[in-house]
Amino acid sequence: MVKIAVIGGSGVYNPDMLENVREEVVETPYGEVTVKIGTYAGREVAFLARHGSHHSIAPHKINYRANIYALKKLGVKKIIATTAVGSLNPAMQLSDFVLPNQFLDFTNGRVTTFYEGGDRGVVHCDMTDPYCPELRKEIAALGKKLGIHVINGGTYVCTNGPRYESPAEIKMYSMLGGDLVGMTNVPEVTLAQEAEMCYATISMVTNMAAGISQTKLTHQEVMDAMAANSSNFRKLIMALIAEIDPDEDKCDCAHILESVGGFKL
Repeated sequence: MVKIAVIGGSGVYNPDMLENVREEVVETPYGEVTVKIGTYAGREVAFLARHGSHHSIAPHKINYRANIYALKKLGVKKIIATTAVGSLNPAMQLSDFVLPNQFLDFTNGRVTTFYEGGDRGVVHCDMTDPYCPELRKEIAALGKKLGIHVINGGTYVCTNGPRYESPAEIKMYSMLGGDLVGMTNVPEVTLAQEAEMCYATISMVTNMAAGISQTKLTHQEVMDAMAANSSNFRKLIMALIAEIDPDEDKCDCAHILESVGGFKL
């Protein structure tokens, strides 16, 4: 059974860290999902390119429900997601790795839940700790061990995209307590919580946000920053896959909907 998954964001499209990679199409109530499955350190790992293998799916067009459901169906218990983000916080600089612990949702038109009535009914899921605190702790400890600068904690502001934000929006997000800005973490994180999986995002700062940056933002700038720091990204993810115990149950993630009978496939 595949118990660990990596969701690759912008600049992370290729599961070249894995061996014996095969492609599998998973059927879900929300559509088909193509997942690549390989092995590393004796463990099977699922790799899912969030934007598609050629960055062809815009943030607001991603089928988040199908993606999370497919990973749950494969047996995944722990998800390591990667995101490229802009920074609103001067303490979070270019190439820093940040592990968000909270989010602010400024998306629109996205379905953010599995529970919108019908056969599943309506369920109100707790979001006190949307990003698994235990998984974040493990990533932060590994970063320290590897000599990679990892900041544990920060508020991820999720915008709709695909455009970048205006300086006025960035100023507002900063006033509300935002540290990072990106386009994909919601509803991915909320769906993973509902599906009772441990989920953590490793966000790499690829630019300072609009109005803070001295230059205008470009997609190429993001890609170049990701490429420049890809070896540390790879090193951190590979070490994490090798060291985490996918069956360890120190957090509440796998029991978040226990009172309503848990998440059912």
